[in-house]
Amino acid sequence: MRWQTIYEARWIFVVVILLSAITSTLTAFLAPALTPWASAVWLLFFLYVFYFFRDPERVTPTDPDVVVAAADGVIAEIVEIEEPEVVKATMKRVAIFLSVFDVHTNRAPVAGTVTYTERRVGKMLDARHPDASRLNECRTWAIDHKTTDNRAAVVVVRQITGAIARRIVAWAQVGQQVARGERFGMIRFGSRTEVYLPLDAEITVKVGDRVEGGLTIIGRLRPAATPA
Repeated sequence: MRWQTIYEARWIFVVVILLSAITSTLTAFLAPALTPWASAVWLLFFLYVFYFFRDPERVTPTDPDVVVAAADGVIAEIVEIEEPEVVKATMKRVAIFLSVFDVHTNRAPVAGTVTYTERRVGKMLDARHPDASRLNECRTWAIDHKTTDNRAAVVVVRQITGAIARRIVAWAQVGQQVARGERFGMIRFGSRTEVYLPLDAEITVKVGDRVEGGLTIIGRLRPAATPA
């Protein structure tokens, strides 16, 4: 359990405790027989909030040119598409859908320098909706990475809210050096995280695969071809 992550849930815990107290008081007067059941429901919800905001430690792969998942969840899409905000060119997009039961801490897919982060206000469509990536509220990150052969590679990560997720938390800042697998933010409740890779990157997962942030390898930044 990581206390910075739990801290993000502080107001949720306060609301749960207050609602639990109010419900217990009302049922004690109006329907005493229901008091234990009401208390049990709120206790389960309280425990679920603790479960949702869990943040396990992960041992990140050491190969410097691998790309790891930026979030826990299921690979929902792998497509070549234009990245419209940072690179503004066609890239390989690997989209991860996070359910309300997944860890929601986001981790850097590569090591490098955070060169861009910007929030976009938008809608709250279900994260699985085909237009969620284009229309939903999101925060975009760019990480400048150097490959082992000293080539520059920009990797873009987009945190996207869903119908339930309403807040994106940013922990990293522009100019900060991040290690592969390092936590840079989180999304509260079900959502979507997208990783944009250069076109020459090798994708090592497929749609439907379950991945773990900071642990599962989703791609590899290929070294430059050796001249003949």
